[in-house]
Amino acid sequence: MAGFSKNRKFTCIFMALLIITVSAGQLGADDKAILLEKRLINEIKMVNDQLDGVLGLAIKDLSTGRTIFINENEIFPQASSIKIAILLEVLKQADEGQLKLDDFINLTAEAKVGGGLILVYLGYPSLKLSIRDLCVLMVVLSDNTATNLLIDRVGMKNVNSRLQSMGLKKTKLQRKMMDVKAADEGRENLSTPLEMMTLLDKIYKGPILSPGMRQEFFNILSLPKESPLQQAVPEGIVVADKPGELEAVRCNSGLVFLKKHPYIICVMTTYLKSEADGNAAIKKIGQLTFSYFDRLERSSEHGRIVSEK
Repeated sequence: MAGFSKNRKFTCIFMALLIITVSAGQLGADDKAILLEKRLINEIKMVNDQLDGVLGLAIKDLSTGRTIFINENEIFPQASSIKIAILLEVLKQADEGQLKLDDFINLTAEAKVGGGLILVYLGYPSLKLSIRDLCVLMVVLSDNTATNLLIDRVGMKNVNSRLQSMGLKKTKLQRKMMDVKAADEGRENLSTPLEMMTLLDKIYKGPILSPGMRQEFFNILSLPKESPLQQAVPEGIVVADKPGELEAVRCNSGLVFLKKHPYIICVMTTYLKSEADGNAAIKKIGQLTFSYFDRLERSSEHGRIVSEK
């Protein structure tokens, strides 16, 4: 009887190992991609754990709808990333016939504020610029004078009403650029990783803008700029994004245009001990995320990458 029990125990162990082996051999293409995704999630968590600050993140594969989140519903200061919402309102009003992108706006000495590389030094006593040119300056050089002129033209209330109509309850434009008094009073420009992801998703997929204005929106956002997300991908990869910087805050939201797996990535940091670490974390997460999607982009359903001849 003792010998029988020993043999039976051996048989059970053998069968268990056999089941594990068979199960592992039956991993489907989707299962293997999920394992790769889990590796990405673990790598991102390591970056988050090493950051001396608070990080939020939302990533969405636009081809499958799969998402990765960290603190996605937490509210973060947006700094210049809120200019994505301003650009949307400008182009939406152009769609509605309330303005034309080649309309001109006067730049006066009174309108100039700091935090810009161009307009604060130009146009004394006055200068005229097109609305489209102001959009380019706002996005590429983050020119705050250009931004404030656009806010005056489209209306802060209209920007917020548009966001509310899209179901974005936590995304708010509450002050003009360089308005220190408003910031001291607690009126900050805010959003969450999930809502910025949703904003870009709705513009990319939905009827928010006409096809022509949607193309204009992404064309302007994808112009070259100093951006952790643009620095995170190889040359030639189109990234439509807007970074933002404030004291102890770094953030960057954008859409990476891969052919088969375009994706949205929104990374936000606050309470940073070192501001340089914020941009470094965003860039590192951008690199890890691109590496993951690039492998999906170039692989067969079973994971083989076929080199181009």
